[in-house]
Amino acid sequence: MSFLQATIHFFAHVQLLYVLSGLVVGGLVGMTGVGGGSLMTPLLILAFGIHPVTAVGTDLLYASATKTGGTLIHGFNKTIDWKVVGRLATGSVPFTALTIFALSKLDLGNAATQGLITKALGVALLLTAISLIFRKTLMRYYAGHVGELNATLVRNLTVAMGALLGVLVSISSVGAGAIGVTALILLYPNMPTARIVGSDIAHAVPLTLIAGLGHWWLGSINFIMLGSLLVGSIPGIIAGSTLAARVPDPAVRYTLAAVLILVCARFWFFK
Repeated sequence: MSFLQATIHFFAHVQLLYVLSGLVVGGLVGMTGVGGGSLMTPLLILAFGIHPVTAVGTDLLYASATKTGGTLIHGFNKTIDWKVVGRLATGSVPFTALTIFALSKLDLGNAATQGLITKALGVALLLTAISLIFRKTLMRYYAGHVGELNATLVRNLTVAMGALLGVLVSISSVGAGAIGVTALILLYPNMPTARIVGSDIAHAVPLTLIAGLGHWWLGSINFIMLGSLLVGSIPGIIAGSTLAARVPDPAVRYTLAAVLILVCARFWFFK
């Protein structure tokens, strides 16, 4: 099959609703830096009826592709601290591999496994919502009661946070954005925000790629759906990034947090 034939075949199978979903979620990610896994995975499960494991796996590769573009931009602008990225990856890479291995020992079609994924997703969404709502409160409390940590402890806690993100993201595809950024703000209070966001995005690329490839190995990727989501997300991220300076940050964060709490309740309390 020639490249032209492959391209025609792909676009013939692109699904409009997935493209629109990618456009909306991509726009939110562009505006806030948060919302990829937090919104896309629940949307795929609740609105489209996609199996939780397939939704998580597909969203992970979707996130790795979209955040690669963000990493290139942040790298060009020199807003990535590669030492921090390395520390996070030291924890996340092995724990991502271990989590994927653990998932491979489960029956992914089993109702109990599906319940485990949705419950983990609910917890991750709740943590993400809390980090969005109470980020400034947490920072004030931390500054007043903890203060600046010594360099060795900061390094160890960064590695531990990477490990936690590796487990959370591999199971639910959620956490690399809001939770990761909040943790870095607390651990590196003197680091400029742009550098924190850039470092978090750069770390999300190997994290989501390894987890996504692991889910590919497990057979839980829908590539037609993945392509359709990316067709919408690319212009969505561009548009969202353009609007970011015009939309009040608190309004976007609180609205997104409210949506995540509602989705979390749906996963935990309703069948």
